[in-house]
Amino acid sequence: MADTTPTNPKKAVFIRRTASTLGLWAVVAAAFASRQAWAYLGLVGILIILATLEYFRMLKAAGVKSFPCFGMVLAVAYSIALFGFLGGWMHDSTALLRGDRLVPGWLDAAAIFLAVAGAFTLQLRHEIRGLEPIQAVAANVLGFAYIPFLFGFAAKIVFLIPARAASPGWEHVPSAMWLLWLLAVTKFTDMGAYLTGSLIGKHKMIPHVSPGKTWEGFVGALFFAQLAGCGLFALFHDQFKPMVGWTDVIVLGFVLALLAVVGDLAESIVKRSLGAKDSGNMLPGIGGALDLIDSLCFTAPALYFYLQWAHH
Repeated sequence: MADTTPTNPKKAVFIRRTASTLGLWAVVAAAFASRQAWAYLGLVGILIILATLEYFRMLKAAGVKSFPCFGMVLAVAYSIALFGFLGGWMHDSTALLRGDRLVPGWLDAAAIFLAVAGAFTLQLRHEIRGLEPIQAVAANVLGFAYIPFLFGFAAKIVFLIPARAASPGWEHVPSAMWLLWLLAVTKFTDMGAYLTGSLIGKHKMIPHVSPGKTWEGFVGALFFAQLAGCGLFALFHDQFKPMVGWTDVIVLGFVLALLAVVGDLAESIVKRSLGAKDSGNMLPGIGGALDLIDSLCFTAPALYFYLQWAHH
């Protein structure tokens, strides 16, 4: 006789989420084990394209006018240009050892200009109907700034430190350990919020944005962020160069945890505005690519700017 006992929804979600998380960490571990620039850039690039595609699909499903073909072309073009400079494909063979793999300042400015000017240019073909034109332009500019531009900082972090200052064996990805630290702190923040909130969460944090978020989960997020950040720093102390002290690590852990929570809530605003539960269904228990990187879109730039300041 078949078992008719109803499945516990929370338990089922937890199992699917755990399986997806383990699979994702396996992919990340493979990229780090390779110590090859193309593995890091390829992983970031794939996530940028998938997340941008999901964003425009959500807009279309909600009936929000936008220019998805232009948005996708811009995301791909920006990623190719960014990774071209970072990967040294536009430099000579000794560029990495000289530490010349810096993204030119005009690239980001030109990309933002194209995002704004291109969207307005495409809008010229359509009639003016109330707020629809400005919403279409704004949706496209947000799509670029939110995903390719902000998440692109994750790739920039890998090459922030010149190769000559990297630990032996990591010359091709000199700041790889900082990227691992970023991923660990950000994802442990998400995991801490989810686990703590699911187990003991009672007091709603911002119910009008995300009904599932609780203050207990927020405290758990801060604790798990410190656990990941301090743990990695203690285990791989010599790998973190330019070297920072324990105070820096603790402060950075709190700052990134706060930004990770804000990043998660920011995507909740987008999804609730568009009437979407998840950005996609690529990852059981998690959602889509945008659900995966939403927090990193806020934490990656912050860590990059800090390391830029600390190294120089």
